[in-house]
Amino acid sequence: MIVSFYRGQWCPFCNLELRGLQLALAEVEGAGATLVAISPNTPDVTSATVEELELEYPVLSDHANQVARMFNLVYEMTPENIEAYREIGRDIGSLNGTGEWELPVPATYVIDSAGTIRYAFVDLNHRRRAEPSEVAAIAAHLAQVAEAGASG
Repeated sequence: MIVSFYRGQWCPFCNLELRGLQLALAEVEGAGATLVAISPNTPDVTSATVEELELEYPVLSDHANQVARMFNLVYEMTPENIEAYREIGRDIGSLNGTGEWELPVPATYVIDSAGTIRYAFVDLNHRRRAEPSEVAAIAAHLAQVAEAGASG
């Protein structure tokens, strides 16, 4: 399974990543893996993102960043960031449906069938993301290893 945490539909870097994951979807599925993206946006905002970007994989709403917290990814935005986002009309608290100005650090994980994280890409710089084709290749490698172990 590939899990990608992203900040929200308002983030151009996140949208590029979501599109890149869509382009790699055939590789991911060919490796026998599933792909899911997760953001703190409300279900309505998430549905609009899926429709706008024509995504064919599950994109989930993580209310109050509950799942992101389990991965220790959540941070509170600074007062300066909050003010800057308000000035350009991005009310993160409303988009997330909580009133809280907090976001997940963008992160991508490849998790094996036993639930063990086998690959993690977490970067505080929201502009840097895991390369979707590399993540798909890692999932394919894990599938081959699992298959060899099952037959051996």
